[in-house]
Amino acid sequence: MKTLQKIAIPVSLGILGIFILNSCSVEIPKGATAVQNFNAEKYLGKWYEIARFDYKFERNMDNVTATYTQNPNGTIRVDNKGYNYVKKEWKESIGEAKFVKNKNEARLKVSFFKPFWAGYNVIDIDDNYQYALVAGSSLKYLWILSRTKEIPESIRQRFLEKARKIGYKTEELIWVRHN
Repeated sequence: MKTLQKIAIPVSLGILGIFILNSCSVEIPKGATAVQNFNAEKYLGKWYEIARFDYKFERNMDNVTATYTQNPNGTIRVDNKGYNYVKKEWKESIGEAKFVKNKNEARLKVSFFKPFWAGYNVIDIDDNYQYALVAGSSLKYLWILSRTKEIPESIRQRFLEKARKIGYKTEELIWVRHN
Protein backbone atom coordinates (compact mmCIF):
# COMPACT_ATOMS: atom_id res chain seq x y z
CA MET A 1 0.00 0.00 0.00
CA LYS A 2 2.82 2.42 0.87
CA THR A 3 4.52 1.67 -2.46
CA LEU A 4 1.29 2.56 -4.28
CA GLN A 5 1.09 5.87 -2.38
CA LYS A 6 4.75 6.63 -3.18
CA ILE A 7 3.95 6.26 -6.88
CA ALA A 8 0.37 7.55 -7.05
CA ILE A 9 0.89 10.87 -5.26
CA PRO A 10 3.84 12.13 -7.39
CA VAL A 11 2.20 10.89 -10.59
CA SER A 12 -1.07 12.61 -9.67
CA LEU A 13 0.73 15.86 -8.84
CA GLY A 14 2.64 15.65 -12.12
CA ILE A 15 -0.54 15.15 -14.13
CA LEU A 16 -2.18 18.05 -12.29
CA GLY A 17 0.85 20.25 -13.02
CA ILE A 18 0.76 19.39 -16.73
CA PHE A 19 -2.98 20.15 -16.82
CA ILE A 20 -2.46 23.53 -15.17
CA LEU A 21 0.40 24.47 -17.50
CA ASN A 22 -1.59 23.47 -20.59
CA SER A 23 -4.65 25.39 -19.46
CA CYS A 24 -2.59 28.57 -18.98
CA SER A 25 -1.57 29.07 -22.57
CA VAL A 26 -0.78 32.65 -23.52
CA GLU A 27 0.38 31.82 -27.02
CA ILE A 28 -0.64 33.50 -30.25
CA PRO A 29 -1.97 31.36 -33.12
CA LYS A 30 0.52 30.43 -35.82
CA GLY A 31 0.31 32.96 -38.64
CA ALA A 32 -1.09 35.69 -36.40
CA THR A 33 0.93 38.74 -35.38
CA ALA A 34 0.09 41.08 -32.55
CA VAL A 35 -0.23 44.77 -33.38
CA GLN A 36 3.07 46.62 -32.90
CA ASN A 37 3.34 50.25 -31.71
CA PHE A 38 0.20 49.52 -29.73
CA ASN A 39 -1.25 52.38 -27.69
CA ALA A 40 -2.69 50.83 -24.53
CA GLU A 41 -4.19 54.14 -23.38
CA LYS A 42 -6.21 54.48 -26.59
CA TYR A 43 -7.42 50.88 -26.24
CA LEU A 44 -8.92 51.45 -22.79
CA GLY A 45 -12.66 52.04 -22.50
CA LYS A 46 -15.82 50.27 -23.59
CA TRP A 47 -15.99 47.84 -26.53
CA TYR A 48 -19.01 46.05 -27.98
CA GLU A 49 -18.59 42.43 -28.96
CA ILE A 50 -19.64 42.18 -32.61
CA ALA A 51 -18.74 38.53 -33.28
CA ARG A 52 -17.25 35.51 -31.51
CA PHE A 53 -17.21 31.74 -31.62
CA ASP A 54 -19.61 29.74 -29.45
CA TYR A 55 -17.78 29.54 -26.12
CA LYS A 56 -19.50 27.90 -23.17
CA PHE A 57 -18.72 30.89 -20.96
CA GLU A 58 -20.58 33.20 -23.39
CA ARG A 59 -23.25 30.78 -24.60
CA ASN A 60 -26.70 32.35 -25.10
CA MET A 61 -25.33 35.84 -24.50
CA ASP A 62 -26.13 39.00 -26.40
CA ASN A 63 -25.51 42.66 -25.61
CA VAL A 64 -21.95 41.68 -24.67
CA THR A 65 -19.48 44.42 -23.79
CA ALA A 66 -15.95 44.57 -22.45
CA THR A 67 -14.67 47.59 -20.56
CA TYR A 68 -10.95 48.00 -19.98
CA THR A 69 -9.58 50.35 -17.31
CA GLN A 70 -6.10 50.91 -15.92
CA ASN A 71 -5.43 49.53 -12.45
CA PRO A 72 -3.12 51.45 -10.09
CA ASN A 73 -0.53 48.65 -10.33
CA GLY A 74 -0.28 48.96 -14.13
CA THR A 75 -2.44 45.95 -14.99
CA ILE A 76 -5.73 46.31 -16.84
CA ARG A 77 -9.11 45.61 -15.28
CA VAL A 78 -11.36 43.63 -17.62
CA ASP A 79 -15.11 43.97 -17.01
CA ASN A 80 -17.15 41.72 -19.29
CA LYS A 81 -20.95 41.97 -19.26
CA GLY A 82 -23.66 40.28 -21.26
CA TYR A 83 -27.32 39.33 -21.18
CA ASN A 84 -28.20 35.64 -21.11
CA TYR A 85 -31.39 35.64 -23.16
CA VAL A 86 -32.28 32.06 -22.13
CA LYS A 87 -31.99 32.63 -18.36
CA LYS A 88 -33.15 36.25 -18.78
CA GLU A 89 -30.39 37.65 -16.59
CA TRP A 90 -27.30 39.83 -16.85
CA LYS A 91 -23.91 38.23 -16.22
CA GLU A 92 -20.68 39.99 -15.34
CA SER A 93 -17.14 38.72 -15.04
CA ILE A 94 -14.22 40.77 -13.74
CA GLY A 95 -10.68 39.86 -14.72
CA GLU A 96 -7.19 41.22 -15.07
CA ALA A 97 -4.91 41.56 -18.09
CA LYS A 98 -1.14 41.98 -18.27
CA PHE A 99 1.18 42.55 -21.21
CA VAL A 100 3.18 39.47 -22.17
CA LYS A 101 6.27 41.45 -23.22
CA ASN A 102 5.80 45.22 -23.29
CA LYS A 103 3.01 47.77 -23.73
CA ASN A 104 3.99 48.48 -27.34
CA GLU A 105 3.03 44.96 -28.46
CA ALA A 106 -0.68 44.02 -28.25
CA ARG A 107 -0.01 40.62 -26.68
CA LEU A 108 -1.67 40.27 -23.33
CA LYS A 109 -2.63 37.50 -20.99
CA VAL A 110 -5.96 37.67 -19.20
CA SER A 111 -7.25 35.87 -16.14
CA PHE A 112 -10.74 35.58 -14.71
CA PHE A 113 -9.76 32.61 -12.50
CA LYS A 114 -6.21 32.93 -11.17
CA PRO A 115 -3.79 31.27 -11.58
CA PHE A 116 -5.22 30.42 -15.02
CA TRP A 117 -4.25 32.83 -17.82
CA ALA A 118 -5.21 32.87 -21.49
CA GLY A 119 -3.87 34.73 -24.49
CA TYR A 120 -5.51 37.97 -25.63
CA ASN A 121 -3.85 39.19 -28.81
CA VAL A 122 -5.00 42.24 -30.76
CA ILE A 123 -4.06 41.20 -34.30
CA ASP A 124 -5.70 44.08 -36.20
CA ILE A 125 -6.97 47.50 -35.23
CA ASP A 126 -7.92 50.59 -37.17
CA ASP A 127 -5.87 53.79 -36.80
CA ASN A 128 -8.49 55.44 -34.57
CA TYR A 129 -8.89 52.46 -32.22
CA GLN A 130 -12.57 52.05 -33.07
CA TYR A 131 -12.50 48.43 -34.33
CA ALA A 132 -10.35 45.50 -33.21
CA LEU A 133 -9.75 41.89 -34.17
CA VAL A 134 -8.66 39.83 -31.16
CA ALA A 135 -7.22 36.32 -31.22
CA GLY A 136 -7.00 34.02 -28.25
CA SER A 137 -4.29 31.43 -27.68
CA SER A 138 -5.54 29.15 -30.44
CA LEU A 139 -7.83 29.03 -33.46
CA LYS A 140 -10.74 28.31 -31.08
CA TYR A 141 -10.88 31.91 -29.84
CA LEU A 142 -11.60 35.02 -31.89
CA TRP A 143 -13.47 38.26 -31.26
CA ILE A 144 -14.45 41.22 -33.40
CA LEU A 145 -14.91 44.33 -31.26
CA SER A 146 -16.22 47.83 -31.94
CA ARG A 147 -16.64 51.04 -29.97
CA THR A 148 -20.21 51.16 -31.31
CA LYS A 149 -22.89 48.48 -31.71
CA GLU A 150 -22.18 48.15 -35.43
CA ILE A 151 -19.16 47.77 -37.65
CA PRO A 152 -18.67 49.09 -41.20
CA GLU A 153 -18.81 46.43 -43.91
CA SER A 154 -15.29 47.31 -45.10
CA ILE A 155 -13.83 46.65 -41.63
CA ARG A 156 -15.91 43.50 -41.26
CA GLN A 157 -14.56 42.13 -44.53
CA ARG A 158 -10.98 43.15 -43.66
CA PHE A 159 -11.14 41.31 -40.33
CA LEU A 160 -12.83 38.22 -41.79
CA GLU A 161 -10.24 37.97 -44.57
CA LYS A 162 -7.36 38.29 -42.11
CA ALA A 163 -8.89 35.66 -39.80
CA ARG A 164 -9.46 33.23 -42.71
CA LYS A 165 -5.83 33.60 -43.85
CA ILE A 166 -4.67 32.63 -40.35
CA GLY A 167 -6.92 29.57 -40.39
CA TYR A 168 -10.04 30.61 -38.48
CA LYS A 169 -13.36 29.09 -39.58
CA THR A 170 -15.13 32.44 -39.85
CA GLU A 171 -18.37 30.84 -41.06
CA GLU A 172 -18.80 29.60 -37.48
CA LEU A 173 -18.76 33.09 -35.95
CA ILE A 174 -21.77 34.17 -33.94
CA TRP A 175 -22.85 37.73 -34.72
CA VAL A 176 -23.86 39.27 -31.42
CA ARG A 177 -27.14 41.17 -31.10
CA HIS A 178 -27.20 44.52 -29.34
CA ASN A 179 -30.70 45.74 -28.55
